Amino acid sequence: MNMKVPTTFNEMFMFNGAVMGFGQSAWMNIILDQFDDIVMNVANSYRLQEECDVCSLVMAKYRGTINLGEFKAVMLASLRSLVPKDWDGDHEVAWGWLWENIERMLKNLMGKLQIQEKAVERLIMSLTEDSANYLRREVFKRFFALAPAGQDYSPPSTPR
Repeated sequence: MNMKVPTTFNEMFMFNGAVMGFGQSAWMNIILDQFDDIVMNVANSYRLQEECDVCSLVMAKYRGTINLGEFKAVMLASLRSLVPKDWDGDHEVAWGWLWENIERMLKNLMGKLQIQEKAVERLIMSLTEDSANYLRREVFKRFFALAPAGQDYSPPSTPR
């Protein structure tokens, strides 16, 4: 039997998640997919909040139970496994602090996005065709002014 030893955080996370009985917790993959961006922006509180907001938006579509404490347990076990010689109490405290902040930001939006989505849908459905076209043009105009690179990803038929 040839078994590959996990060498990256994501590989170790998946391995530990399975060993700890969370292998079927698909919601953990949502956070794991965003985790690198979240961690890389820890020094910029606005960007950290944005990354957590994006993660919350994706998690809002998940149907099932989410226990954020489980992610913390797997995260810490994975980090301990990857750097066993260097890991100490300071690392434990620092990563625990980071996760508590991430968890707080995620929990602040949990359940609220579905309500907001319904309100936005009611607004959009109440617009006349002319109003909807105007809104669409203004949103794209503002978006492209703030993020010109977005034009590279916009379909050609989208009004600019």
